[in-house]
Amino acid sequence: MHRFLVPTVVAALVNALSPPSTGAQEVKDGQFAVSSNLKVGVAKVDITPDQVAGVTVVGHRRVVTGVRDPLRAGVLLLDDGETKAAMVTMDTIGAWEPMVAEARKRIATETGVPTANIMVAASHNHSGPGYVENLRWGTELINKLAAAAKEAAAHQRIVTIGYGEDHIGFGINRRKTIDGRAVVRLNPDGPNDPRVKVLRFDDGKSLTPVAVVMHAVCHPCFFTWGDKGSPPYPNGYPQMTADYPGEAQSFVEMVYGGKTSALFMQGCAGDIRPNLPGYPYRCADEADIQWAGRDLGGAVVRALALAVTREKLRERESFYQIRVASEVVELPGKEGPVQGELMALKVGPFLFLTMPGEPMVEYGFKLEKAIADRAIPIVVGYANGNIGYIATADAHTVGGYEPNRSVLKPEAEAIIEKQLGALADRVVGDVFESFSKHPKDLEKRAAEEKARLESSKP
Repeated sequence: MHRFLVPTVVAALVNALSPPSTGAQEVKDGQFAVSSNLKVGVAKVDITPDQVAGVTVVGHRRVVTGVRDPLRAGVLLLDDGETKAAMVTMDTIGAWEPMVAEARKRIATETGVPTANIMVAASHNHSGPGYVENLRWGTELINKLAAAAKEAAAHQRIVTIGYGEDHIGFGINRRKTIDGRAVVRLNPDGPNDPRVKVLRFDDGKSLTPVAVVMHAVCHPCFFTWGDKGSPPYPNGYPQMTADYPGEAQSFVEMVYGGKTSALFMQGCAGDIRPNLPGYPYRCADEADIQWAGRDLGGAVVRALALAVTREKLRERESFYQIRVASEVVELPGKEGPVQGELMALKVGPFLFLTMPGEPMVEYGFKLEKAIADRAIPIVVGYANGNIGYIATADAHTVGGYEPNRSVLKPEAEAIIEKQLGALADRVVGDVFESFSKHPKDLEKRAAEEKARLESSKP
């Protein structure tokens, strides 16, 4: 009798100690149960100008004669049942202030998302048109963003979010301090962030995600001009292109048979560029762009695949609260005050912190360290504005391209980091002021939120 009792007891103990097994934790026949308060909708649209020949692209300025691959924009809508938000990504060099204002207004009209809760971010592509220089195209861009938002709103579904990280190998720091001054140099010993952060939004109906958000850190300037007339394109790459972010998005979407939408967000890439040695670096060719696109795309696909294993599914949240805080701050500039919008957008455990220009890579590290274990931070540059380089105070002491080109003074760094920390406090909700139920605190928070929403209305 005891021969049968012992295995039974052991089995009972194993079952008791093992994580509970539910439909949300296992994939069966390529499907898994999804229970969540979060709805998302996504749509992408081609934003390549109708007329390209003779257009001067911005970034590394040159006249192009055709299109290598399309420029695209993506709109991701999020709704937790109480709060709505939206993320817009574009294969452009920047998120220009007048374009952001107009895009927010049109997207809000189509979706009901408050304008203050809409993040508009650019990949920082150096091979696309400028907004002011091409106002006809700019009007088309706004119309296409509105159409994409309308489509996304019409196809929202309940999802959960999977998260993963991997890395890329094509980025490198482009600054080196020699004899007390910064020079342009491919510097493998300089600070760099090769991490790729990946979010997948799943409805559980298949192993193909509804939407993918990838975040990486590197200038999209593979296809530019060859410095000092170096090959392969001494006069500049002659075609419009979305550079490596476009190549990576296409790679991810191809892996999933065109049944998902991949969106790219740029990190703190102010001093990080492709590792293409030259004088001091060269323009890319087709082999180079395949290397970068497949390196990033492969990293994203690896992270996506791991994020739907049963162990990772067990880690997913079932409640995703959306909280948004933003503020237009006055920063000390070399020729007078500079206005810039900072934003904190939290979706469940994921915290997006944005800056309106080109932050150097150290900003990402410092902000992440400040957030510590309070949230999963994703620091986004080139979003909700375009004030140019955002150099660190240390960089200003040795000079070089980024701080010399910046319109900001060194003192701007401390203000940016402090204000983003304060915005993070408001949305993370783990400081007393952010969750106090005292009537005066409730009244204060309600007044602040009302003022924020009102301030962004046209």
